[in-house]
Amino acid sequence: MSTTMRAAVCVRSGGPEVLEVRELPVPAVRDGWSLVRVQGAGLNRSELRTRQGHSPNVTFPRVLGIECVGTVAASTDPMLPDGTTVAAVMGEMGREFHGGYAEYALLPNSLLMPVTTTLPWDVLAALPETYLTAQGSLDALGVAPGDQGRLLIRGGTSSVGMAAASIAAGYGIETAATTRRQGKIGALTAAGVDHVLLDTGASLTASVHAIWPEGPDHVLDLVGASTAVDSLHLVRRGGTVCVTGSLSGWLISDFEPIAMIPSGTKLTAFHSDDFKGGAGTTVLQRVINQVEAGVYRPNIDRVFGLDDIVAAHRYMENNQATGKLVVVP
Repeated sequence: MSTTMRAAVCVRSGGPEVLEVRELPVPAVRDGWSLVRVQGAGLNRSELRTRQGHSPNVTFPRVLGIECVGTVAASTDPMLPDGTTVAAVMGEMGREFHGGYAEYALLPNSLLMPVTTTLPWDVLAALPETYLTAQGSLDALGVAPGDQGRLLIRGGTSSVGMAAASIAAGYGIETAATTRRQGKIGALTAAGVDHVLLDTGASLTASVHAIWPEGPDHVLDLVGASTAVDSLHLVRRGGTVCVTGSLSGWLISDFEPIAMIPSGTKLTAFHSDDFKGGAGTTVLQRVINQVEAGVYRPNIDRVFGLDDIVAAHRYMENNQATGKLVVVP
């Protein structure tokens, strides 16, 4: 094994140009951590925000990447022998320590999720963070197979939105999803969405009530801060809103719970850190099995090489993607 590796290093906060591909030493294995040969890493908007300087605990230079898939290259865990196919998400990857934008990543054993699969690396790399987040969000909403309720996904063409639509279609639940672009309607329909709603920035009340006069039973809000209050008034009285995404930022200004949450309506959230390591292994294996069986779709928009990481971040920042972006070292 080489003693050096290529990695995309975020040298300081700023625009996409602050990501530089450099030669770094391959990390030395230490107790409790194993070396993973990275075969692919999904891109996430949280990495964009870290790059922009919105993660105060992150120091630069830093190799970003809150997820990756690959094989164990040097193990310190007898339960994870060399050659094991693994995935890893969250747990401060790409923040407190170097993450997945590299040929190798030194990761805590507690984060490694061993999986069995025949999927190509780029397809496997599109699944962990996206599908674990989608599954956790639907669980938080109480959506389950055979559910007779109605689900609205706001931010439907995000990678998590399309994964949630795919899972919901597999469950047989009636689903609506929003997009701001006419050209993305077909992608949502292909993902299993029953009703596609164009989001012009105005209230969705009229378009939602045209299909569901009483409103949806569940709203998965992936836009977040700017739409959460509207979602609370769109969902039927007694229904549930889960805020998972932050496409519009982190904070809801002047939020007054008693005034803004209708009586009996429930507001919850999901954070993908809840499915890191062992907590997500069984769920991820089930997702992989469903993708292999053709029940779920990986929803990959584009695959980039490590040398194209600047272009990848610019593409993500310009909201051009419909689904998941993947980088392959």
